[in-house]
Amino acid sequence: MPAQHHHTDIAIIGAGAAGMMAAAVAGQRGRRVWLADHRSNPGEKIRISGGGRCNFTNIHTSPEHFLSSNTHFCKSALAQYTAADFIALVERHGIAYHEKKLGQLFCDHSAKDIIAMLMTECQKGGVEMALETAVHQVEKNGDGFRLKTSSGFIDADSLIIATGGLSIPKIGATGFGYDIARQFGHDIIATRAGLVPLTFNDAMLHQARDLAGVSVDASVSAGSTTFREGLLFTHRGLSGPSVLQASSYWHDGDAINVNLTPDADLAAALITAKKEHPKQDCATALAHFLPKRLAQQILDDHPIKTPLGETPDKALFALCQRVQDWQIFPNGTEGYRTAEVTLGGVDPSGLNSKTMESKNQKGLYFIGEVVDVTGHLGGFNFQWAWSSAYVAGQSA
Repeated sequence: MPAQHHHTDIAIIGAGAAGMMAAAVAGQRGRRVWLADHRSNPGEKIRISGGGRCNFTNIHTSPEHFLSSNTHFCKSALAQYTAADFIALVERHGIAYHEKKLGQLFCDHSAKDIIAMLMTECQKGGVEMALETAVHQVEKNGDGFRLKTSSGFIDADSLIIATGGLSIPKIGATGFGYDIARQFGHDIIATRAGLVPLTFNDAMLHQARDLAGVSVDASVSAGSTTFREGLLFTHRGLSGPSVLQASSYWHDGDAINVNLTPDADLAAALITAKKEHPKQDCATALAHFLPKRLAQQILDDHPIKTPLGETPDKALFALCQRVQDWQIFPNGTEGYRTAEVTLGGVDPSGLNSKTMESKNQKGLYFIGEVVDVTGHLGGFNFQWAWSSAYVAGQSA
């Protein structure tokens, strides 16, 4: 338990990926570090990530994989601490890992290996960890800060905010970091759920329910941005990697465009089938390219009752348009409950990109998801946590 006016060099709020990383880096520089979290277990988002195996980075990490109101902001931190640097740390701890696809690295055994690694690194740095400790208030105290906590007062020369965003409230996500940012004069870029399933309106829900569990490899476009990965029909709408990726670029009222057969020249294939198998029905022909249930659903909605040989080319081209340029107007997302990340956050224009320090208040830092930097699916958000935490830990 900290004393009534316990003093430390650096206080860090949030013992997630970014908070533990920053604590370890700063502690191993010889700084006295106090790391607090209101939960009883550190790294909860790490533990549940990647199906319990933690997609801890991506070997293809580059600034192009991130969204932000300042597209250049992430460059410095990512350059100072790269995916290769974190991989080297993982290897030093003997953690077995593998590349799943597209540069995504996962633990062979368990996400808990990453948490244990970070805990060990914190111990090496002599970090004082205060779990089940709520921070109720932060105020300026001379050249430093005073934190009113559930177990007393903490005075710190520097303060690092690593509180994360609003996604997955069941593991304790709150907007406390945004409140602190506003308190010290920072703007907040409007927040919304990112990397999140999209939902259908009532008129389309019958399709989603009938097709729940069906998956295809698809390309999904939101605006000018397209992602090519798996798509999954759910009872509420669409999910799967391609949809989660597109959700970060989708806004209320906009359409998404889906190509359910991105590898096929579907029109040419159907015209050929018309010549070679004139008695075949369209559902059978379409089932060569799509799961049977999905092919039948499409034909139920766009009925062609004649065999291929009697079907006008115009009708086949219209069918191809429905399959390869399916325009959908989602009515929303599943929200923060299932969102992997929070888009928006502390405006990067108020932070030093080299150190993550506030331009408004010396000694105040914001790192990880609380900042308006959001990565694509596939380990990029964890890499942002490691990189932003490293530069803050080196500077604070």
